[in-house]
Amino acid sequence: MKNLIPATVLTGYLGAGKTTLLNYILTANHGKRIAVIVNEFGEVGIDNQLVVDADEEIFEMNNGCICCTVRSDLIRIVSDLMERSEDFDYLMLETTGLADPAPVIQSFFIDEVMRSRLLLDAIVTVVDAKYIWEHWDSSEAQEQIAFADVILLNKVDLVSPPILEELEQRIRGMNAIAKIHPTQHCQIPLETVLGVGAFDLQNALSIDPEFLDEDAHQHDQSVSSVSIQEPGVVDGDKLNRWLYQLVQARGADIFRMKGIVDMDHEDRRFVFQGVHMTLDGRPGRPWLPGEVRHNQLVFIGRNLDEVELRRSFGECLT
Repeated sequence: MKNLIPATVLTGYLGAGKTTLLNYILTANHGKRIAVIVNEFGEVGIDNQLVVDADEEIFEMNNGCICCTVRSDLIRIVSDLMERSEDFDYLMLETTGLADPAPVIQSFFIDEVMRSRLLLDAIVTVVDAKYIWEHWDSSEAQEQIAFADVILLNKVDLVSPPILEELEQRIRGMNAIAKIHPTQHCQIPLETVLGVGAFDLQNALSIDPEFLDEDAHQHDQSVSSVSIQEPGVVDGDKLNRWLYQLVQARGADIFRMKGIVDMDHEDRRFVFQGVHMTLDGRPGRPWLPGEVRHNQLVFIGRNLDEVELRRSFGECLT
């Protein structure tokens, strides 16, 4: 793990402030050598010209969205980057404002080079606090929020406190995982967006054991998050079968899933996470002597059936 290069996926709807954040990061005094991949939708690239003239190298992909037609280009560029990985120690990947982040995240799981050389640190989503309401029903905006580990509520100076509070509640209803930070011009301490280990559920829980807030998913929108916290020992075979059947039946609607479970009385907790049809699981940190063992799971997606998720997970308990 120490030899892996951390990577941040930067997303957000059109005009939210992604390039502003990227420029802020590239000009800040953080001591990191950052390689940047900028993706635009269209044959003529503009974002690349808006990124400041910094020491970091900018790679641009045009004529397609990074989440579909040019994912092979992403994998190719990352493979080329790895040939001279001694030149940088961090990777920023900015997606187009019309991107579904899921295939980008999946690439970190399924491509051998990306899986063996990169560590997905966090999905950072910039939300335009003033204009997000006009795009709230768009699937792209909803998915960018739902997939996020860190959310920057940008342009908060342009909205009233009640509007901002309502927006935070709506976002929290869609995503019970993400850390939410209000910003102006994306000005934020860099330690909140770089090197946060937010995509690693173990790290997230070690930083904030309460981040799986089971009361944070109550709302009436189609995209929501469901958190499950249950005691008991999980049967590993039943869990694997349940997760496999779940992604086969509902994978298209499940944007993210994460979980820490006490499986088969093992000395280590079992950690899994998934994106749509892609699943990854492995042993996590050891349970400490005297530590109360528990199971914590979170699902983020569209039209989730909380009652059924709780019932079917309960059947995995011994």
